[in-house]
Amino acid sequence: MTGDPAVTPHHGPVGEEPDEAARQLYLAIIAEGGRVPIAEVADVDRDALQQLIDIGLLMVNRMDRCFTAVSPRSVSDRLGAELRSEATRLLVRAENLPGALDGLTRAYDAMPRPTDRAGAAVHVEGHVHIRQRISQLVSDCRSEVLTAQPGHRPADTLQVALLQDVQLLQRGCSLRTIYQPVAFADPPALAYAEEVTRHGSLIRVLDEPFQRLIVFDRSVAVISANDDNSTAAFITDPATITYLVGGFERDWARADTAEAAFAQAPARTIPDRVGRLLARGLTQRAVATRLGLSERTVAAHISRLRDRYGAQTLFQLGWLMRGARDDR
Repeated sequence: MTGDPAVTPHHGPVGEEPDEAARQLYLAIIAEGGRVPIAEVADVDRDALQQLIDIGLLMVNRMDRCFTAVSPRSVSDRLGAELRSEATRLLVRAENLPGALDGLTRAYDAMPRPTDRAGAAVHVEGHVHIRQRISQLVSDCRSEVLTAQPGHRPADTLQVALLQDVQLLQRGCSLRTIYQPVAFADPPALAYAEEVTRHGSLIRVLDEPFQRLIVFDRSVAVISANDDNSTAAFITDPATITYLVGGFERDWARADTAEAAFAQAPARTIPDRVGRLLARGLTQRAVATRLGLSERTVAAHISRLRDRYGAQTLFQLGWLMRGARDDR
C-alpha cells in the first residue's frame, strides 16, 4: 500500500508477548534486513504492526519513513526489569493490604453472631438468616469444607453457592461434596458441578438416603433442624463434630465419583427413578426419603405413573412396573 499508516507508540500491559501474527510480521521484516519502508506495510498487518511497536520490537523512524527492528534481547531485558518492578510493587501492596483493611476486619470480627450456651447448638430460623450465617462461615473458612447435599438444590441457590464456592477454592481451601443422583437431573446443577470441579472441588454420588450437612474447618457443623430446612443447627461441640465428620467420611468412601456414577447408569428422569423404587417395594415415604424429595412431589409423580400404567393402587402400580422392568 502507499501512505503513512497511523501507528502511535504506546505501552500495553507489562510483559505482554507478541501473538502469532505479530511474530510472523517481525520475522518478515527481519528477512528484509530489519528495515521496511512505512509505505510497504499492508493494511492487514496494522494490528500486528501496532503490537510490535507497543512491545518495543519495532521502532518508527519517521525521518527515514521506515520501521526498524529492535533486538528482542534488549526488549526482553527491559520487559524483565518492568516485570520485576511490578512484582515488587504488588508484593509491597500485598504486605500492606491487611493493615489497610484492619479497621474493616475489626468491625467484621466484632459483628454480632449467634453464640452458643455451654456448648449447646445454636438454632437459626429462616432461610435468609441461615444463608447469611453460612456465607459468613464460608468467608471465614481457612482450610476445608465438607458438604452432604441430598435432593435438589434450587437454581437461585446454586448461583449464590457458585460465587462463594469458587472464591473459597481460589483461596486454596478444599471442598468435598456428596450428592444423590437426583441432584443432577437439572442443567443448573450440572453446570455448577462442572464449574466448581474445574476449580478443584471434589464431588461424589451416593445412591441412598443421607442427611444434609456442612462442616467448616472441622470446627463448625451445620445440620437441618426440621423437615423443611427452615431451621438450622450450628454446632461447635468438638465431640459432635468428630461424630458427624466420621459419618461423612464413611459415606464418602462408599460413594462413587461423579464420572463413575454417570458412566455406570444411564440418565433417568425423576419419574423413572420413582417408578424404579416403587417396583422394588418401597413405600411413598421411603421413596421421598431416598430421593430427597417431598412426599407431595413423589405423590404427584405416582399419580402420573398410575395414569400411564392404568393402576388403581400403589401395590398394583409397583407390580405392573416390576413386570415392565422384567420385560425389558
